[in-house]
This record gives sequence, C-alpha cells and structure tokens, in this order.
Amino acid sequence: MNGPEIHIAFAPELGLFVPHGRRGPATKVVTDGSSTLGHVVESLGVPLTEVGTLVVDGRAAAPSHVPAAGESIEVRPVERPQQVPGAPLRFLLDVHLGTLARRLRLLGVDAAYESTDIGDPALAARSAAEQRVMLSRDRGLLRRRELWAGAFVYSTRPEEQLRDVLHRFAPVLRPWTRCTACNGQLRDATKEEVSDQLEHGTRRSYDVFARCGACGRAYWKGAHHEQLEAIVERALTEFPGRTRGLSSGRRHDPGDRS
Repeated sequence: MNGPEIHIAFAPELGLFVPHGRRGPATKVVTDGSSTLGHVVESLGVPLTEVGTLVVDGRAAAPSHVPAAGESIEVRPVERPQQVPGAPLRFLLDVHLGTLARRLRLLGVDAAYESTDIGDPALAARSAAEQRVMLSRDRGLLRRRELWAGAFVYSTRPEEQLRDVLHRFAPVLRPWTRCTACNGQLRDATKEEVSDQLEHGTRRSYDVFARCGACGRAYWKGAHHEQLEAIVERALTEFPGRTRGLSSGRRHDPGDRS
C-alpha cells in the first residue's frame, strides 16, 4: 500500500493476534486511503470480535472510520463482562469445542454445537439465523461479516475455556437443567418413563431420573457424578450470584448413563 501513514497501538490483551514487531508502543502503518479502520485492524491479525473501543486521536471511533494521515489509533480489548444486545445470550460452538459445549450445557447455558465440520459459511449463517454468539479458535471464521456475534476461545484446555467464557459473558447458570448430548431441556421423569433405557443394575440402584424433552435421553446420578459435581461447584464458587431457578432436587448426572 502507498497511502496515508497512521500510528496504531494494540492493548497487551490483544498481543496473541499481533505480530511481535507491532506489540508494545504504537507502530507505523501505511494504509490505502480507502479501507476502513476495522479492515485495517483485521488485516493486522486482530478479529473485530476481540476489539472493544477504537480510539482515534483521543476520541472513540467506529470500525467504519477511514483513517487519515497522521492519526494515532488505540485498539482496546472487549470490556468484560461483554454485553450482547438484542437477543437472549446463547452460544454456537464449532466442531473443535465439544468438551466446552458439554460443560456449558452442564451448567445450564444454551450452547448449540456442530459435531461435524459444516464449514465456515454454514456456521456463520446459523449464528446469524439463531442469534448465537459464535465461539471458536478459528480466526478466519470470526472475521466473517454475517456472524451475529463471536468470540475467540483463547485456551486449548477445557477448564480454562469454560472459565474464560463465564468471565467474559457472565451467563446465568442453571446447573443440571440441560441435556449435554443435544442441549435440550431436562425434566423430572419416573423410573417407568425411562425404564427402556436402564440396565438391570441401574433400575435396581436408582430412583431419581430426568429425561431430555428434545431427544428423550435419560439421566440419573451415575458413576461420574462426583467429577461433574466438581465442575459445577467450581463454577458456582468462582462466579457467585449467577444462578437462577436452580432446583436442589435436580442432581442427575448428564455425563453418565451406564
């Protein structure tokens, strides 16, 4: 490019996306004179889903702003907790985030998940159609304009991924109320209603059950309950005051049906 020169500085929180040579103090960038500030920021590696306020010569500016020669630009990270206007908070996760999806569902968070790779255009279209926040580690996907909203998942470790999403978006937590298999709502069920899914030992040993209203899957407090209980208790301890409508009686184990 051979156009206006600007100076741009990225917040340290965005360092993961920025080449080493552009981290720290403001660096010089030559623009083409017609591209928007949002395009310039993304061309330097930072998805706009991770950008909060854009400050141009001390004043907030929109991503549609076209930089002029000599402007000093500060790129700040998204403020937390992040507000997503216009729809109930719900998520869509790509094929690589299955464990995170199941843990969000365990906490009662609406988390749709694609278990197969349907491609970026289809994911972005679903995000827009269902007004879901797209969670992904795919920067290209997060740059798609048709997304309703999106967020980069910074860690590869499920426990850190969960903590980051809960910290960033502050969703209401309703543990033990969603099917971890399909995201449907759980309801209490009698042993007779789910008997066709029970082995003899389970039928003899357990009396409290739930069933998914969408896929019909049965749940009970199974062998892995303590492990799942630890995930739930850790989230409730780290993020107090987030629960709503939690029933102490609904303690079925969404991770173990055997």
